[in-house]
Amino acid sequence: MAPLHRYLVSFVLLVCLRNGIVGILATKVGVRITNGFEDLSDINVQRKSGDDDLGPHLLGFQEFFEFSFEPNFQGTTLFFCRFWWGNESHYYDIYDQKRDEGRCSDHCWWWVKPDDPCLLNQKVGVYDVCEKWNPSQQGSERHRLRL
Repeated sequence: MAPLHRYLVSFVLLVCLRNGIVGILATKVGVRITNGFEDLSDINVQRKSGDDDLGPHLLGFQEFFEFSFEPNFQGTTLFFCRFWWGNESHYYDIYDQKRDEGRCSDHCWWWVKPDDPCLLNQKVGVYDVCEKWNPSQQGSERHRLRL
């Protein structure tokens, strides 16, 4: 009976260890995209990944669109958005796990302006981490390679 007991204890420990590791690694990330157009223009936002497309969302000034997900174990989670208003259209990688894992661990909040999207600096509570729009109209090079 002793060997069966050891196997059972080992199995229970493995299950607990696995669930603990998966629970730690599977922390959800929330992304919020807020319209920061001070001229009160509405913007359209369409969020996509290699797996899905959430469709377009119309945001008025200071309105936001929010989604959450669990980053993958491989470290390759990538979401990009198309933003358009008037005659302009831009793309931006709104979440790139390789870039964002250390700077916005559980929530990545963006304030989108005509010139650039700005990430909330969680240390000081202001949107001062501003990025450039993607240079192409298709999202990042890494995204195009995955499709």
